[in-house]
Amino acid sequence: MHTPLFTIFGQALPSYFVMLVGGFALVTWMAVRWAKRGRHDHEVMLDLGLFALIAGVAGARVLHVIADGYFWDYVHLCTNPSLVAWHVDQAECHAIEGIWDAAAAVCRPAPEAFTLDGCLAWAAFWRGGLTYYGGLIAAAAYCIYFLHREKFPVLKGMDGAAMSISLGLFFGRMGCFLGGCCFGLPTDGPFGLSFPAWSPASEAQFRLHELSSAGLPSLPVHPTQLYEALGCLTLAATLMLVVHPRKRFDGQIFCLFLGGYSVIRFLLEYLRADDRGGLLGLSTSQLISVVAVVGAGVLYVLFQRHAKTKLAAPPSAPSSPAAPAAASA
Repeated sequence: MHTPLFTIFGQALPSYFVMLVGGFALVTWMAVRWAKRGRHDHEVMLDLGLFALIAGVAGARVLHVIADGYFWDYVHLCTNPSLVAWHVDQAECHAIEGIWDAAAAVCRPAPEAFTLDGCLAWAAFWRGGLTYYGGLIAAAAYCIYFLHREKFPVLKGMDGAAMSISLGLFFGRMGCFLGGCCFGLPTDGPFGLSFPAWSPASEAQFRLHELSSAGLPSLPVHPTQLYEALGCLTLAATLMLVVHPRKRFDGQIFCLFLGGYSVIRFLLEYLRADDRGGLLGLSTSQLISVVAVVGAGVLYVLFQRHAKTKLAAPPSAPSSPAAPAAASA
């Protein structure tokens, strides 16, 4: 686990954020190359990559704040930091300059947290805390709007973006692995990995009384980050090498990407052990995955019908040449 990867202007940048930005850079480069090969306006893809990054980070942060179980922590950091409880031991509490509440055996933020900085803590995405599905929804919505505004073939652009994003997801999940987030359930299997002391896995296991201290390495857990990275790499290869050469209609690749990733994510959620919200016995990501699979199926049928209708439509008759002007008397 390596977090942060490095520091810029005194601000530590988490591994996930660095890998996310790197993944978006790769996605943009691939989309530009795809547009050039298809003789489309590649500058549209370049602009789209930049704005989609902004929209994606914003959407990922908002969904994290709302759905990952930290909403009231962010509220209390602004209104009353004494209500915030960090489940670390006393030594770690002093290390992060918090106040140890001996009665509750939890760490509280220092009084100076009751500042404007505390009220803006929810927006500090560079400190970590991004939920992928929020980024995908926000970036996809902006992508459709932007392509339509620029008069770029929307469905073709969505296909190109889907192939690139599926590979970019590989880098995002590797960032999760380096940062230690999105870890799995304890396992005695051959793929189990132990994360270092004070990692998200060891802290979570300490809260569940599976460890005597968060300052100990975690119990071996499923490396769900690597599982998903491998799944996304396989999905990207399938879309690029199998589906794209045989594409039958515009929008097909996007639908298969959306459905394929959603299935991968839904299944892997059963092995995840980190806090991520939920309802009706399913995690937030599983609920979104169900909606996404259904939506991908509906869109697949609609896009296919649209292509058949367009293909069956008779060609428009060429306009007749204008009649010669009458000779002047």
